[in-house]
Amino acid sequence: MPHALDIDQLRTFLAIAELGSFTKAAEAVNKTQSAVSMQMKRLEERLERPIFVKDGRQSRLTEDGHRLIDFAQRMIRLNDETLCQFTEPTTVARVRLGLPDDYAERLLPQVLAAFARLNPAIEIAVQCQGSLSTVDLIRRGDLDLAIITSDDCKDIAGDVIRREPLHWVAPAKLCLHCEETLRLALGPNNCSWRAQAVAALDRVGRRHVVSYTSSSAAALIGAVQAGLAVAVLPESAVRSGMRILGEGDGFPPLPPCDITLVRAAGATDPVHDALCAHIQAAIGNVSVQMNAAE
Repeated sequence: MPHALDIDQLRTFLAIAELGSFTKAAEAVNKTQSAVSMQMKRLEERLERPIFVKDGRQSRLTEDGHRLIDFAQRMIRLNDETLCQFTEPTTVARVRLGLPDDYAERLLPQVLAAFARLNPAIEIAVQCQGSLSTVDLIRRGDLDLAIITSDDCKDIAGDVIRREPLHWVAPAKLCLHCEETLRLALGPNNCSWRAQAVAALDRVGRRHVVSYTSSSAAALIGAVQAGLAVAVLPESAVRSGMRILGEGDGFPPLPPCDITLVRAAGATDPVHDALCAHIQAAIGNVSVQMNAAE
C-alpha cells in the first residue's frame, strides 16, 4: 500500500513553490530552514522521486515538482474542508492590514494569495489609504499591521523590509522630458517623493510645473500612460510603455524608496506573527540584520 502524504509537508512545499526559496518559505511557515529541508527530503522519499533540483546555490522545481503543485493544493483544500465539516465551528482569526493603493496593486497579489492558501482560517481585512492616514489608523488601534513609505512617516517605529530605486518615468513614445518646462505628475504636498523630485530639479536648474497632483499611484501612472506628464515612481511600479529617465536625459538621481512594515502595539497574537513573517518573506528584500543595524 502506498504511503500517505503528510499535509504539513505539502503546505511547506506550496510555500516554497509560492515564494521561490526554502529560506522565505521557512519564515512563512514558522519553521527553521533545516526543518523545511528535512520535510522536503521526506516528501521526496514518499514520492520516490525528486521534486527539487540544484541550480547553482538555489533549488528549482523539477517537472514532477511542478506537477505536484495542483495535487497538493487540492489535497490541502479537501483536508481543510473535511475538518470544517466534522469539527466544532471556530471563530475565524482576523487581521486588519493597511497600505497605500499602489502597494495594494503591486504587492498584495504576492502577499494575500499565497497567505490565504497557507492559512485559510485567517481573514485579512484590507484598507487602502496614503501612508500618513494609514499610520493614524495604526495609532488609533484601527489597524493591526501597515505597509508604508518610510520617508513619509519618520516618527513611527517599524522595520524596513523592502528597498527599491526611485525613478523618473515618462511615456516611452513621447518626448515630454525634452520640453522647455517639464510637466510633472506628483503626490500631494506632504509626499516625500514630491519634495525629493522638486528639490532635485531645483538643484540642476530645470524648469518645471506640477500639472497633476494625486495621492493615488494609479492616477499618476495613468497620467504618464496618457502622455500627460513625467512622474516619480518606484521600480516595481514602472509599466510597459514607460521610459525610465536618467542622468543622460538631464534628470538627477533620486534616493531609494524604503517600504516599512509597522505593527500596532496591540498586535501581539500568533496570527499577527504569521502575517508579518509572510509579508517579509513574500516582498522583503532587506535583511533583518540590516534593519537592526539601522
